[in-house]
Amino acid sequence: MKRKASAVWTGNLKDGKGALTTESKTLSDTQYSFSTRFENGVGTNPEELIAAAHAGCFSMDLSARLDKAGLGPKRIDTEATLTLEKSDHGFTITAIQLAVKVALEERDEHKFNEAVAAAKEGCPVSKVLKADISVTAMLA
Repeated sequence: MKRKASAVWTGNLKDGKGALTTESKTLSDTQYSFSTRFENGVGTNPEELIAAAHAGCFSMDLSARLDKAGLGPKRIDTEATLTLEKSDHGFTITAIQLAVKVALEERDEHKFNEAVAAAKEGCPVSKVLKADISVTAMLA
């Protein structure tokens, strides 16, 4: 299975602008810019999208694990807070904090904690944040 998204950027970093589009068209020419990334402009930014992807992936993975453990997940609310920090070498994503609140049909704290730990390591977005990245580049 492969999923696609594209980005178009025009202009320089400070004054330029971009548009993001996903294969599903959920995002379709969605605006992003310097101000949406580093200030409080209207639109999205790459870090916000990574946080949303991580929250969604973690919630789905946790749901599967809780169900398999017989705990009957009813609702999982996950908030991902991504930290982007500036250093001498540029900007780096230094952390993602997942805060999750779960409603279960059956309560077993030990099984719950095991499922949370496994989902943290096992969800595909957690894994991609540690993955090798390849690039194919060409001049137009």
